[in-house]
Amino acid sequence: MDTRSRRLLYRFVTRIVPLAAVRLRRLRRRAALIPDPPLRRQALDSLAHKDFHVHGGCILATFLPPHLVPAYVDLVAAYETAVDYLDNLSDRMGLRDETDIRALHEALLDAVRPGAPQRDYFRHRCTGDGGYLRGLVAQTQDRFAVLAGYDQAADHILEATRRYCELQVLKHLAPGDRERRCALAFDQVAPDLQWWEGAAACGSTLPVFALAFAAALGYSRRQAVQLHAVYVPYIAALHILLDYFVDQSEDAAHNELNFVACYGSPQAALAGLLGVARRAAARAASAPDAERHLFVVQAMCGFYATRPAIRQQGLEDHAREIAAAVGLRLDSSLRTGRGPLALAALAALYERAVRGMGLARML
Repeated sequence: MDTRSRRLLYRFVTRIVPLAAVRLRRLRRRAALIPDPPLRRQALDSLAHKDFHVHGGCILATFLPPHLVPAYVDLVAAYETAVDYLDNLSDRMGLRDETDIRALHEALLDAVRPGAPQRDYFRHRCTGDGGYLRGLVAQTQDRFAVLAGYDQAADHILEATRRYCELQVLKHLAPGDRERRCALAFDQVAPDLQWWEGAAACGSTLPVFALAFAAALGYSRRQAVQLHAVYVPYIAALHILLDYFVDQSEDAAHNELNFVACYGSPQAALAGLLGVARRAAARAASAPDAERHLFVVQAMCGFYATRPAIRQQGLEDHAREIAAAVGLRLDSSLRTGRGPLALAALAALYERAVRGMGLARML
């Protein structure tokens, strides 16, 4: 990562992450008002343990003019919070009922269509959440509505959301059935991807946020199509595979489907991740504004490499190899200046940003 990329990373961590953290604190106050205790617990748990999804989802705000940043961060915070909340409801409270999970995820389809009437997302459950999910949908709709180029990107935003929802429905089915259905649904996403890699490509919210970024800047329809092709399938697949790479132990403990585990062995998983990472970096480098999107890929790898679970699972060496595949050199020691990007320094700076503490120049 060169000097300019380091400056961009510093800008993201010190300006964008704290703003997203403020938005998440507001959402926590809303979640705390959910009247049903189990639903309230899942909403608060998703905000507490998946907040980094929101922070990472805001990364392209680094390149927005300052006056466009707050609305974009609001959009990402509301949409990604809805995504993570629904994931918790399906994982932790789900009955593995396909009809129920589809009804819940109608919220996301409505969220990306400004003006769409909301439905009863909890109609197959005994209790609702007092309007918390509907509030997230309404906030997302409002933020999409003010994007200058929304109409040019709308079709791809909806298609990416449909693919995401289909994956969420299928991956939360009973073991055995979920693998079979996912293999049938996602085996043809790209000829050089295994079915679980294709499923990962459909499970990322990054394409939606990239298209929202394009809409915020008023991209043409042709530009929006080009940007969608930059992120789908390889950058999107890398995003979700990295997420599963971090969550391997947790998913095994809960008997949840983990796409990295589908490789069959740690060695096969590393080889698969390296292949996807190289293709993701190449696709980013081919974009007209390559610097932005290569930065996203590299920062994403650095971001996941700093998660505590990487160290706890003894995956540091694999994380460094994956980062190197996208052109990012990592060092486990606390180093600064022009040397390798310091994992400890990045992790410390990020945690201070999330907590709203004073930020020193640590990178």
